[in-house]
Parts: sequence; structure tokens; C-alpha cells
Amino acid sequence: MGISGLSRPSAVPLSFGFVFAGFISGVALQLQQTRLWPAAGYGALAALAFVVAGFFYGCRAIRLVEHRGPRRTRLTLFVLAALLGFALTGWRAGAFHSSTLDPAREGRDIAVTGVVLAMPQLNEDAVRFRLGIESARLNGQAVNLPPQILLGWYSGFGGRETRSSSAEYSDASELALELQRKPQPLRAGERWQMTVRLKAPHGNSNPYGFDYELWLWEQGIQATGYVRAGPHDAPPLRLSASWRYPVELARQSVREAIYQRVENRQLAGVLAALVVGDQNAIERADWDVFRATGVAHLMSISGLHITMFAWLASLLLSSLWRRSVSLTPRLCLALPASSAGALGGLMLATLYALFSGWGVPAQRTIWMLATVVLLRQSGRQWPWQQTWLLAMAVVVALDPWALMQAGFWLSFVAVGVLFATDSGANEGRNLTTTALSSSINRLVPRFWLERLSGGLASLLRAVREQWVVTLALTPLSLLLFNQVSLVGLLANAVAIPWVTLLVTPLAMLGVLCSPVWDAAAWTVGLLARFLQWLASWPMASVSVAAAPLWCAAASVLGGGLIAMRLPWHWRALGIPLLLPVLLWQPVGVSPGQFELLAADIGQGNAVLVRTASHTLLYDTGPRFSRESDAGNRVLVPLLRALGERVDLLLLSHRDSDHIGGAPAVLAMQPQATLLSSIEDSHELQALRKSTRCVAGQHWDWDGVAFDVLHPTAEDYDLVSKSNAMSCVLRVSNGAQTALLVGDIEAAQELRLATNVPERLKANVLLAPHHGSKTSSSAVFLDAVQPQLALVQAGYRNRFGHPVAMVVARYEARGIRLVRSAQCGAASWQSSRPADVLCQRQQGQRYWHHAQSEP
Repeated sequence: MGISGLSRPSAVPLSFGFVFAGFISGVALQLQQTRLWPAAGYGALAALAFVVAGFFYGCRAIRLVEHRGPRRTRLTLFVLAALLGFALTGWRAGAFHSSTLDPAREGRDIAVTGVVLAMPQLNEDAVRFRLGIESARLNGQAVNLPPQILLGWYSGFGGRETRSSSAEYSDASELALELQRKPQPLRAGERWQMTVRLKAPHGNSNPYGFDYELWLWEQGIQATGYVRAGPHDAPPLRLSASWRYPVELARQSVREAIYQRVENRQLAGVLAALVVGDQNAIERADWDVFRATGVAHLMSISGLHITMFAWLASLLLSSLWRRSVSLTPRLCLALPASSAGALGGLMLATLYALFSGWGVPAQRTIWMLATVVLLRQSGRQWPWQQTWLLAMAVVVALDPWALMQAGFWLSFVAVGVLFATDSGANEGRNLTTTALSSSINRLVPRFWLERLSGGLASLLRAVREQWVVTLALTPLSLLLFNQVSLVGLLANAVAIPWVTLLVTPLAMLGVLCSPVWDAAAWTVGLLARFLQWLASWPMASVSVAAAPLWCAAASVLGGGLIAMRLPWHWRALGIPLLLPVLLWQPVGVSPGQFELLAADIGQGNAVLVRTASHTLLYDTGPRFSRESDAGNRVLVPLLRALGERVDLLLLSHRDSDHIGGAPAVLAMQPQATLLSSIEDSHELQALRKSTRCVAGQHWDWDGVAFDVLHPTAEDYDLVSKSNAMSCVLRVSNGAQTALLVGDIEAAQELRLATNVPERLKANVLLAPHHGSKTSSSAVFLDAVQPQLALVQAGYRNRFGHPVAMVVARYEARGIRLVRSAQCGAASWQSSRPADVLCQRQQGQRYWHHAQSEP
């Protein structure tokens, strides 16, 4: 079934398109709300829409069936549909929001009984899983919790408690305790009893960053937390196993079988992603290669895989249905083979999506396929615009928050562009095929000539469609990811048929015959080597600064114009439309001024300092796990979106919450100089040779002075705590000053206040040691006298930063505390020293965790 098959319009009211577009617009408008209305407000709005629609239908029923209704009719339908979309989405959001976690239960030890709802996610030091709550008790009293929570069970939890009291335990007790702390094997459908600590869904909030809280909302999760398995906690207890979630249990069994069969965990991870949808199984280095070559969409269960599966299943079922005529003619009389194939293919694709984890992208694809298949089975042949809008409206009605996901727009824009650029006129392709056929007509028998011609036509069509999609989606990809692969067309030309027609079928066949996974792993290895070769090319991918929405809209239109079957003088009009997104440059810093951007990276430090033509990054935040750190998760996307070229990376000291993201940043910024207090033997020295930060170092950038105040050269000869070696940086343009101090403690604060008191006074202070009780001494604060202090600390972090006594010290001096947990990324400009812009407030939506300053 080709794309052009949907472009034969039948008599369909044009007003339907306005209804679909209006509904989508209403949903999009509701998603911009920062706070939800009371349920009665949405109910009243929906009732109003229904009443007006009923009145309108009674008065205008005749006009609704006209192919071209009056303009006023269409506008009225658009507004009514928008009101209905707005109201229904708001009511649904309010119903979900009503079961959020009570703030009074955050951080409390709660005994819960529940069922593991899905296949657990494994990494080197933890197990993450969803738990469906059956009952919960706090201090012996029953309490209500959200129906679904996301938990982590970490190895070694409670280790400090154990070490402090190790003398109290015998060797046997220590062994039992060690086993208790380790995550136990979990399987979908099991009932467990355990003690947990929960918190509201809370993610990092940064400009152009991933919206983790939206992802949790869309997944139906309203609390996250971890399992308490320390020496003073009741051990987690498995109560029973069941087959309540057979699909998830089967997925888990298949994943385990893949890892048992394929020794190379890197290749096994790709197979697990393709068979059971476990994207976490793919290593980060592989994801980097896939993104650089533009094939990341192929390495998980995406819409392409499900659509291809549905198409192949449809062809197979149609063929079998036709062959059944000789056995039972009634089948074809009752249901045509084409209909049996389409419906059967849809059903099998749905089962495939379920087995792959029923992720949101898979759901979108199934709803879209179901809409198109059922529409065609009803005998209606709508214009492609109507069909496209109907499929989009169905997906949005089922999952309104899909409108906020990049995958939604990439999928529907790609389909829309293919619709728009396929004219149904095949003369050009036939002429090409005829010319090639005539040149070899005497050499190839007619039987094979017909097949060669058909195959060549299909190949040319596939190449053209890939070119059209690449051209149209490139500007959209730049808007969504600020990066595009220049080798993506070549990589996809090889990877799409290789993965969809070879790797994925072999991987799926391995479920029935495990030795086939060896062949599948071999094909993955071949593809990986090819992609690594492409990724090593100079300029394999390019990055641009984030452009506003109008730039992307103009560029998508420009790409579509160039790809459409139009005269070249019309296509040329698309070229200037592509330029804004390619040439966009954000507003820079004025000469003589500087800006600070304290990124929201959880528990750690990462501050971007920008002048008119230079950029410094102070610390790189924490490392979360072997595969994840603040560098690749926050700082690299942020620097890419801002279009920043880092001149100097200054690492205050060697603690992991300050240098965890350094490898990713250094890999992205090969030109950056490294200045730090890390020892010569530190592993980062192998990535980039570091210069020691020493008091007295000074440089000027664009009229802004930078001075290192600590440590001294003599400090490197002493045995000191890592905190004591924090590089202290003073940034000043003469009128405004910022002081970045790392994790210095009271002793270093006193020495600075004694030796260089005249250099300490500043407008902005990065709170020492995240607000720990060891720092922010009264002597130091009196010497600095800041108006503003930035506290980079994680939400409900286990250290309690900033501690109450330190907060009181700041408040007693009238110093404003800006905490990353409440503010998100904080932006400060020397030209507007009294203002701080908080990303969490700037980008607030109703699904975001709203926490007032304590």
C-alpha cells in the first residue's frame, strides 16, 4: 500500500479537517498552562462546547455535509473542537494530579506491599523497577500512596552505618547484612514487601534540557524513591510470584536468554533493545555513535520497526489468505485477502508493540496505523490532509502530552512531507525505468527485465523518499536536538534495510531458536564497525545554537519546497527559508560585562561564565553511574544549544560531584584548556593535560578580570583534604564581582579573609560546599558581603544541604539564597545585578514539581 494510495479523495466534508485541527490546537493550548483549574472549570468548558455544538448542528446540519462549507461554519467547528480538546485534557490532567504524593510523606520510611509491574532495569550498581502499590503503612498507620511508583534498589546502601558499628556484628551477621543490602533478583508479577523512601517527581530544570518530570507524568508515575535495605531496616521480603504480567515476564526471560547466549555485552545490549525494547541495555558509547550517524531511531523499537513489521505481516497474511481459496473458499468470500492482511498485520504489530514494552512511541505508531487501516476498511478514501490530521488527532486524544515529545513531531512531519511530496504522477519514474530497460533489452530476458525494472523503480522510490525525509527533518532535528548528522543519509541508506530486513528478523527468530542470536550479533557487529567508521569522519555531525520556533517552521517549509515535485524556480524559494535555522546566533554578552549560568545538575557544581567572546566552565557536576553523568546528561546538550565554545575548563578539585562530567565536556570541547588542582596521576590527565590553579594567576577577557585566589603553590606540597584544595576564582568587571569557591571549608575561608580581604567582596557568591555546616563561616560571609548566594544542591539530598544553621547565617545578613532545587538553572547578568532568572519558573508547566522556598 503506497502513500499515494491515500490521496484519492472521496466526498468528505472539508469541515472534518477543521475539527481535527481545532482539537489538536486546544490540547496544545492546555499544555501551556502553568497551573490546573478546578475540575468544575474544565467540565463547564466541555459542557459549553457540547451545548453550542448541538445548537450549531441543529441549525446547520445541511451545510455540514457540503464538500466546501462556508468559512464561518469551519471557524465555529474549529473553536468548538479546540474548547473540547482543552477541557478534556485539563480534566484528565486534574484527575491524575489528584493522586500525587503527599509532601508530608516525602523522606519518610514507609512499609509498602506491591507488585513489580514491568521488567526491571539493571545497571552496575542498582536495579530500577516500577511498583504497583497494594498497601502502605507509616508508623503502623495505613496511608495512601500514588498507585505507581518508580524505585531504585542500590547496592551497598547503608554502608556508612555498617562501618560505624562493625564491631557489633559477627562475620556471619556481616555476610547476611551484605546480602541484604544487595539488590535481590526481581521479576515482573512478583509481590514484595519492603521499606521505601519517596519523594515527588523532581528532575533537573535547564534551558533546552530533557523534561524528566514530563516523562514521569506521561508514564503514569507520581513518586520516585529507593528501597531501604540498611542494618536497621526490615529486609525486603518476596511474598509470592504470579503470572499477572505475562508479557513483561516473557520480555524479562528473553532479555536474560540473550545475555546468556551472546557473550559480547555490547552486542547483546543492541539485540535486547531490538527484541524487548530495553534501550538502557545499549551502552552510552554506542548511543554516541548512533546519534552522530543519525541512526539512533533504528536501535530501539521505533515506529519504523512496527510499521515494517505490520507491512510484512500484512503481505504474508494476504498471501496465505488467497492460498486458502483452494481449501475453504468461504474465507475470501467473507473477508477479502487485502482486508484480512491489513487487519491481521495491525493485530500482529500490536502484539509486537506490547512485547517491546508498549512504550509511548510504539503506542503512537499503533494508534496511527489503526486509524489509517480502519479508515480504509470502511471504504472511505479521504484526502491525505484529512487522513493525516485524523491520525494525529487520535494520537493526541489518547496521549495529549505526546505533543511535547520530539518523536511525535519527527514522526508526523516525516509522514506529512511524504504525503505532500508524492504527487501520484509516476511518469518521471517510468521514463527512467524505460530508458534503462531499453539499453539492456537485448541482454536480459523479458521475464527478468520486468523484475529488474520493478526493483529499480522501488529502489529509486525508496532513495527519493529517504532524501525527502532527510531534507525536511534536518531543520526540525536542529531545532529539537541542536545537532544533525551529515553522514545520516548514507548511514540510513545502509542501516535501514540492514536493521529492518536482516538484524531485527534474526533477533526475533532467536526467540524461537537461540543460536540464531549469534548470527544476529554478527550482523550487528558489522553494522557497528561501518557506523564507527562513518562517525570518525571529519564533520560527521554538526551542531548549531538553538533557534526560535519560527526558524524551524520556516526551515521545514523550505525543506518541503525543495523536495516537492515543483519547477526548480519554485523549489529555489525554499533555500532562503533554510538559512535562519542554520545561521541563527543567540544574543551575546556586551563587552565589559559577564554572565553566570549555574546549571541544575543535582548535587554538585557547574557554573558557566560568559563574556563577549570567551567562555569558562567552572566544574562539571557529578557522575551518576558508569553510563551517566552531568556532562553528557546536562552540560553537553546545554553547551550545544547555547552555541558555546569553551575556552577554559576549571575544575575546582577532584571530588566526583565536581569533575564527574569532565570527560564528556572535554570530548565535546577539544579546544578547551584544563585548569585544576587535581594530582598529576589523576585519570583526567590522560584526557587533557591540566595546568595547576595557583593563587596569583590572572587574565583578562573582553574587559573582565579573572583571578585565582586559592590554593597557593605551597599547598600542593602538603597533605590536605580535597576540599581544602578547591580553586577559588574571582570574576569582576570593576562594577560587579562574582566569587566561585568550590568546597572550601572554614579554615580556608579564614585564611582568605585574613590574607586577601580586599579581594573577597562580591555581589554573587557560589555557596561554599553546597551549604554544608563545614563552610559559610560568619567571618567569611562578613568579608564577602554578597547580595546573592547560589546553592547548587540536589533536591532532598542525603546530606541535607544547605543545612539549617547555614541558611540562618545567610538570612541573618540579608543575603538572598537561590537554591537549584527550587530555581533550576539560575542565570545572572552583571548588567542586571539585582535580577536572577530561574529556569524552573520560566518554563513552569502544571506537571512540574512546584516547591516553595522553605
